[in-house]
Amino acid sequence: MIKIAPSILSADFSKLGEEIELLDKGGADYIHIDVMDGAFVPNITLGAPIVKALRNRTDKVFDVHLMVESPSRYIDDFVDAGADIITIHYEAEKHIDRAIQYIKSKGVKAGVVLNPGTPTIMIKDLIKELDMVLIMSVNPGFAGQKYLDFVSSKFHKFIEEAKNYGNYKVMIDGACTPERVRSLSEIGVSGFILGTSALFGKDKSYKELIEDLRK
Repeated sequence: MIKIAPSILSADFSKLGEEIELLDKGGADYIHIDVMDGAFVPNITLGAPIVKALRNRTDKVFDVHLMVESPSRYIDDFVDAGADIITIHYEAEKHIDRAIQYIKSKGVKAGVVLNPGTPTIMIKDLIKELDMVLIMSVNPGFAGQKYLDFVSSKFHKFIEEAKNYGNYKVMIDGACTPERVRSLSEIGVSGFILGTSALFGKDKSYKELIEDLRK
C-alpha cells in the first residue's frame, strides 16, 4: 500500500496543531515537515522547537525533510524534537554517508533527497544504508509549483535499476496530482508527499481525499 505523507508546508499555519489532528484522523501515514533555512532554499519555514510543540498532537510518523545547508548540524535538534524519519539533501551535505550513519545511530530512520537535476547514480553506493529515497519533482523551496515532466523517466529508470539494492521506500515530492499518484504507484513509487495539488485547499475533507487517493 502506498504511503500518504501530507506536507504541512501547505497547511494553515495559524492552526497547525488542529491541521495535524485532522490529517491523522483522515488516514495520513506520515506527517511531512519541510524545514527551510533561507540559504539552501530561498524560504524560511519552521525549526525544531515548533516540531517539538506539535509532537503531542499525533502518534503518526514525523517525516522531517531538512532543506538546509549542512543538515548534519541539526540532526540532534530534530531527533530530540520527535522526528521518526530525517531526510537530507545529497546536494547539501559534504559527508553524506557519515550523516546517514549518525541519523541511524540515534534510532531514527534516514533518507536522502535528490533535487530534480541530480542524477540518481550519485547515491548508488548509499542505497543499502537508506530507509528512504525521496526524489523531488519540483525544485525545492516553494509549494504549488509545476511538475517537472522529465522526472517521471528518472523514476522509471531508478526503480528498475535499484529494486534489488535494499529495503527502502522510493517517494516523490512535488505537484503530485491524483493522476500522478496513480501512474507513479503503478511503476513502484511507494510514497507521496502531498500538498496543494492533491490535498490542501480542496472542497472535500482530508479523510475523503486520502480515501480517494488510496482507491
